[in-house]
Amino acid sequence: MGYTQDLERNFSKWSLLGICFALTNSWFGISASLITGINSGGPIVTVYGIIIVTLINGCVAVSLAELISAMPNSGGQYFWASVLAPPEWSNFLAYITGFVGYAGSIFTCASVALSIGASLMGMIQINHPELTIQRWMVFVAYQVFNFVAYIFNCYGKTLPGVANFFLFVSLASFATITITVLAKSSPKKDAKFVFGTFVNNTGWESGGIAFIVGLINPNWSFSCLDSATHLAEEVPRPERNIPFAIMGTIAIGFVTSFIYSIAMFFSMSDLEQLVNTPTLTPILELYYQATGSVPGATFMEFLICFTGLGCQIACHTWQARLCWSFARDRGLPGSSYWSKVHPKMGIPFNAHTMSCIVVGILGLLYIGSTTAFNSMVTACIVLLYISYAIPIVLLLMRGRDNIPHGPFWLGRFGHFCNYVLLAWTVFTLGMYSVPYTMPVTPGTMNYVSAVYAGVFLIIFVYWFARGKRTFRSREEREGTSQAILQSEAATTKTL
Repeated sequence: MGYTQDLERNFSKWSLLGICFALTNSWFGISASLITGINSGGPIVTVYGIIIVTLINGCVAVSLAELISAMPNSGGQYFWASVLAPPEWSNFLAYITGFVGYAGSIFTCASVALSIGASLMGMIQINHPELTIQRWMVFVAYQVFNFVAYIFNCYGKTLPGVANFFLFVSLASFATITITVLAKSSPKKDAKFVFGTFVNNTGWESGGIAFIVGLINPNWSFSCLDSATHLAEEVPRPERNIPFAIMGTIAIGFVTSFIYSIAMFFSMSDLEQLVNTPTLTPILELYYQATGSVPGATFMEFLICFTGLGCQIACHTWQARLCWSFARDRGLPGSSYWSKVHPKMGIPFNAHTMSCIVVGILGLLYIGSTTAFNSMVTACIVLLYISYAIPIVLLLMRGRDNIPHGPFWLGRFGHFCNYVLLAWTVFTLGMYSVPYTMPVTPGTMNYVSAVYAGVFLIIFVYWFARGKRTFRSREEREGTSQAILQSEAATTKTL
């Protein structure tokens, strides 16, 4: 398809599933973002929100799986946009898709680093009640986890084993915490509380708006479904194995997050204390309420934190591959540097390092404004949807039957899933931009629209300043593909 094989195919079907689920890790996501759901809908928005988001993201997963099966390439959605777009729009739409997807991956990585950094500080606070957590403390923990995940990703041959290990860690932690909390908590909440309690602490008069704001919690927990597509050149038979990993991630994510959330709400004793906990980590307070033990709650939060580390490592793997593949097509400033693969490490080391530095810099935003940082977290969800929607629109415009199908192709159901993805993208773009609380103040404003504006400003400025002259065209890539094939044929003939 116009590229040389620069990375080794170290990942198996199961290690690919491991890294894909380690990144999405839905039950971990529910734990990390529980405060949003508690204030905006309570148990109802989490329990039923998981069902809603699973159904929708199941359609997203089908749409991505069909495309990667038909056109396996580490560029993922920007490569598909390049192939599917009309020639006169191919470069521009591919460039937008690639840049938006990369921005989404960077913001996601920052959000995960913050969640496990806050988890670490929560564990310290519950063991030292006199401590008042400051933003700079969480920022330091954020940087520690960002750096540790960076180190893990510097050894390409170990990544499949790390992915398998953290898949086991996640599932074992899920089972340990769920069983322990259910066994130790007494008395239990009744079914009406779990399945029928709606909480609206947002200030919005409309319960519907509060519910939609609360959906950000389960939606974040099912994001990043494109991660496996960017490993297409590191796994054998990507047209079959990557759809397996994507669909498997949705299935495991739903089972674990749904069971986990129900178990946690049955075991909760004081909803108000969860919201106002000095640990700033509601799930840790829930563990303490259930067990009555600081060491027990700390151990379970450690399992959450360790699972989160696996998620952060997978995030770095994902963003580095996205950066590297986009740089191969000269989509970034300094692309010749970011597109190199380290000969000994077997990874795109430069792209990996640069991406981690950007994530580290974004952490400064948390010190300045938690609201602005949270807006960036929301942006990661919607930007990724936008990067999925562009190639899907182009696919529908060209006609689903006018491209070669891969082994994973669901016909009419896939067609339906495409429209669900597009509808949900439009919905989240509008509704996830509303303020989180009312009345609106500078400290409570949802700045996600400003994040979108900043991202697209960078995209358009670079495109017109340099990108449209340097970005690798579809014609150039096809010419390279022919040259590679001719070279391989000549080599074979010589042998």
